[in-house]
Amino acid sequence: MSLDHAPIRPAPIRKLDEVVVNRIAAGEIINRPSNALKELIENSLDAGATSISITVKDGGMKILQIQDNGHGIRTEDLPIVCERFTTSKLKVYEDLSHIQTYGFRGEALASISHVSHLSISTKQADSECAYKACYADGKLVPAKPGGSSDPVPCAGNNGTVITAEDLFYNILSRKAALKNTRDEYNRIFEVASRYAIHNSGIAFTCRKAGAPKVDLNTSVGASTITNIRQIFGSKIGSSLVEIKDTDADLDIEFSGHVSSAAHEMHKSVFLLFINHRLVDHTPIRRAIEALYSSVLPKASRPFVYLDLRIKPENVDVNVHPTKREVRFLNEDSIINCIVDSIHNKLLSTNNTREFALQSRLQKQQSVISGCDTPLLTPAASSSTPGSFDLTPTASTATPNRVGNLS
Repeated sequence: MSLDHAPIRPAPIRKLDEVVVNRIAAGEIINRPSNALKELIENSLDAGATSISITVKDGGMKILQIQDNGHGIRTEDLPIVCERFTTSKLKVYEDLSHIQTYGFRGEALASISHVSHLSISTKQADSECAYKACYADGKLVPAKPGGSSDPVPCAGNNGTVITAEDLFYNILSRKAALKNTRDEYNRIFEVASRYAIHNSGIAFTCRKAGAPKVDLNTSVGASTITNIRQIFGSKIGSSLVEIKDTDADLDIEFSGHVSSAAHEMHKSVFLLFINHRLVDHTPIRRAIEALYSSVLPKASRPFVYLDLRIKPENVDVNVHPTKREVRFLNEDSIINCIVDSIHNKLLSTNNTREFALQSRLQKQQSVISGCDTPLLTPAASSSTPGSFDLTPTASTATPNRVGNLS
């Protein structure tokens, strides 16, 4: 028997079928029901909706439905609305440099249609009736076998209703991995709640299908802090302070509600919107958490809701398939500006807490700065035992870098 092995021949390179390509892309963009909901909420907001209702069955795996009162979809656009890279948000690549809408790639509805049974009902204000269409793999399909695939007239209110059923029915491994429907519903509720807080002028509801009561119900015109109290509780809402600042040199502005020095919560909450887009930015998160680690009691975690506005041309929104991350110019300077603003706000609020905290901060500052000047000095005029003054002493400098609390 010869020990010589036959040469290994390379497999031929083939162009993948379009359905395979689209399904692979859909699985990357729509990871779970909450990802689909995020895309659908952003579509509703882009449509100018003032009321958004979400209905969920089996954690969104069986039914995920969103209804809004936005401007609707043009009837003539229904045949292509679920095809990949069809969008009304941009025409040329350069439009990305000043994009101010949530969507821009035209992949959300297409992706959902490749991993679910999707239907859309929509009505514009000047239409006599609504139209309903069903989709599979980005194309119009008949509602029933043997029927026509054309959109059909139906009754409906102004706006759009999008229903995704049997999510991941054709990706069995993904479906099996998402079998905890309670966890999936909690993720859906979290996404809806975060958008409700940021879009405080818009009414949001979220409920499980068939449930007698809604789990989320915010009102048109409610303030941001009102929605925070409703969702997270009045105790947390009452322990927050409002921040608002601008920087002309960096051309940014930001506002929000963050933990005061008296805040006590065991789970960190970090809600960051950059140009109204819900994102996660690890450097900003870590810098703010570093600041609070020297302010809050041991084992307490901060609550941060931050609305950051940056010139669109300074932000790259096209760096992540699900648009969960963004990149922007002058990142370090902007982070320092935010941390400084929160730090100064905490100094000016003059809250009172246990005197033991002051001792802990003195020790921490001695390690950080190598000096014995305490960051927080006892309030000599206060009648509250163990209270302290958050006013900087003469030797306390304004922080000039992330994490510098001296």
